[in-house]
Formats: sequence, C-alpha cells, structure tokens
Amino acid sequence: MTDVIAEKNMTTHAKPMIDGMTEEGEKLNSANVDIEHAAKDNPAARLIGNSKEAVKLMNSRAERVQSFDVADFPLPKGREEEWRFSPLKKLAPLFEDAATDVQDGQEAVDYSVSENIAGVTVGTLAVGEAPRGTVLVPADRPAVVASKNVENALHVKIAADAELTEPVIITATGQGAGRRANAHYVLEVGTHARAVVVLDHRGSANLTENVEIVVGEGADLRVVTLQQWDDTAKHAGQTDAIVGRNATYRHVAVSLGGEVVRLNSNVRFAAEGAEAELFGLYFADAGQHLEHRSFVDHNTPRNTSNVLYKGALQGAGARTVWVGDVLIQKEAEGTSSYEANRNLVLTDGARADSVPNLEIETGLIEGAGHASTTGRFDDEHLFYFMARGIDEKTARLLVVRGFLNEIVQQIGVDSVEEEIIASLDKELEATDAAAAAAAAKA
Repeated sequence: MTDVIAEKNMTTHAKPMIDGMTEEGEKLNSANVDIEHAAKDNPAARLIGNSKEAVKLMNSRAERVQSFDVADFPLPKGREEEWRFSPLKKLAPLFEDAATDVQDGQEAVDYSVSENIAGVTVGTLAVGEAPRGTVLVPADRPAVVASKNVENALHVKIAADAELTEPVIITATGQGAGRRANAHYVLEVGTHARAVVVLDHRGSANLTENVEIVVGEGADLRVVTLQQWDDTAKHAGQTDAIVGRNATYRHVAVSLGGEVVRLNSNVRFAAEGAEAELFGLYFADAGQHLEHRSFVDHNTPRNTSNVLYKGALQGAGARTVWVGDVLIQKEAEGTSSYEANRNLVLTDGARADSVPNLEIETGLIEGAGHASTTGRFDDEHLFYFMARGIDEKTARLLVVRGFLNEIVQQIGVDSVEEEIIASLDKELEATDAAAAAAAAKA
C-alpha cells in the first residue's frame, strides 16, 4: 500500500498532474487571503541570542530552535515535529557529538575542489571568521554537531562580475562505512557574478554537513548537491542561503544513494527583487530513507520563490519524506511563492510522506500556493507506448524519465545530467529485474 500524508487544510483539485493520481493543494492570492486567520494565535517571533541563548522561530511548523550550542538540542525521541518521520535508530551515529574520524592520517571523508578556475578563490574560514556563521545557525542536532566539530570550513569565493564558464565541483568521498565525518562549506558569490557549484557525495561514511551560501546583489548562482552514496552511507545536512537584491539562487538536490539521507534546504532574502528556486529529485529503493525539508522565509518585500521536489519509490521499505515550509512575513508585501511535491510509486511496499505548509501574515501579496501529489505508476501510459510498438521495459523507462526530467534539466551541467539519467536507468532496470523474479516465483 502507498501511504500519503498531507496536512494544512488543503483543497482537492479536479485535475491531477498524472493520470490516476490525486492532488491536494491550495492557491492563495491577494484577493482571497484571510490575513487574520493566517496570523491568528501564531505570530512570527524571533528571540535573538548567542550560543547560550537559542534563536527561535515561532511559525506554522511550531517552535524551532536555532543555536550554536549542542546543549540546546537534546537527543530527539521521535515525538518532535521535525523528527517524527525520521528513522532515529539509523540516524543515531549522527547525533553523537563526535570529531571526524582519522585513520592512518586519512579523514573519514576525502575532499577535492576544482582548481585553476579564473575568478574562484578557495580557502578556509575559522569559527568567528565572516561570513562563516552569519548565514547558517544550526537548526537541529546533526547541524550543531557539524558546526562545533569543524575547525576550518572550506571557503569558496567567486569574485564580483565573474562569469564562470565551467562549474566549481566539490567532491566528498567517504572512505568507509561507519566512519564518522563532519563538514562545513561557505560559498560566497560576489555582486553580479554567475556561477554553478556542484557538491558531489560518493563512497560511504556517516556525515553531518553544513553549507552556508551568500549570493551577492545581482548575482546568479546555481548549487547542485548530488547524493550518490554507497548503500551504507548516512548523511544529514543543512543548507542556508541568503539572496541579495535582484539576485537569483537555484538549489537542486539529487538523492539516489545512501541508507539514510536527511537534508534541510533553507533560504531567506537580503533585499527585494530576488528570486529563489529550490528543486529536488530522489529515487528510493528497498530499505532506503530519503528525506528532504525546505524552508523559504519571505522576510523582505517583492521577492519570488518556487519549490518543486519530485521523487520515485520502489521496493519493500522504500521511504521518502518531503516537508516544505513557506513563511510570508508581514513586511513581505508583493511576494509571489509556490511549492509542490510530486511522488510516483512504482511497487508495493513503498511509502511517501508529503507535508506542504504555508503561513501568510500579509494580504498584500502577488500570490501563494502549495500542492502535493502522490500516486501509483499508471498502466495507461504503458498501454499508450506499447500500442505504438514500444516494449514494456522501454515504455516504463520513458514514463519515469519523463516524470523526473523536469528536475534533471534544472541541473544545468550536461555531464552531470547525463550521469543522473544513466543512474535512473539503472534504478529502473533493478525494478524490472525484481518484477520478473516475482513473476517467476508466482
């Protein structure tokens, strides 16, 4: 059975995105926003503090602590809103306040960065050295553990007005299952620069990771994170970006590997006229848990955001989670925002949880909405292709490719897109092999 969890009083739409699916969502604009209802009993509030005084956000996802102090994040018990979908036993190694494992002089994760790219400077930032710590404040225990245990963060700085003709690729390669690692990256993009940064995870390790991003005024940055881990890897990450005036920021998360992957992608704005887009693609196999959370904080006027995550699931115990939060604060007049999650279930025994949340504190917006869709593979699509002489295996591949290709195209790096398509094809071949084996037993 496929389990669908959808919240926040959503209205069912008559036209599903994919035949055979049901869609739940709501769209709001300045003509129909009930501002008193949106903010009633739930105003946004900030209590700013240091490592001893946690920063707190009070909004529709309930009280959320942000702090640089590990003591502010007790071990989760699974009843907390932010942890109720997560496999805590599997994630337990990432809750330990532990330093990076070093064996025979080699750290648990090996890092490499593209070299000799004009306009790009690579260095490190110690704790307290700006802009480290000015954008990202840890919002859960793995993030604060990473923050505490990384002495020198990797700093990639792209000069103002630089227009990179090739991507900056950061490769993180795990050196062995169960080995503990912490990472922190700071990406700083100067005014009016244009760049693509790819963060590629491979091998196996137990990794906690923070990424903080500064997008300068008028800049255009695309960040692609690839989770191509081995099956034994465990990975928890937090990414926070602040987007400058008239700047564009796109974040694309692609999760295919790993036993457990749990990623938070957050964005807020430094000034008006900015655009942020958060995309995600995931394919979960039997026993995998792939969890993605996003938070768009519209804290300044006249900015635009779009969030779209798409995933496919197959096999017993395959589990995906998407939680998307959007907060349009009182001062964010003229905002346009939309978020959606689409899931395609290929076999029995898989589960997709999808929770879009939208809070609006001003009626003076251009528009806002959210939607969630989860459904099974539609045999009508197969019939359409097979009636035209295409065999079933190829037809299935074409349908799933078509469903996920919208996100693949957002990567913007041809070689990476080709690699992801090839990986998806392998996933689908595994589905066909499993189906054939089951049919043979029957």
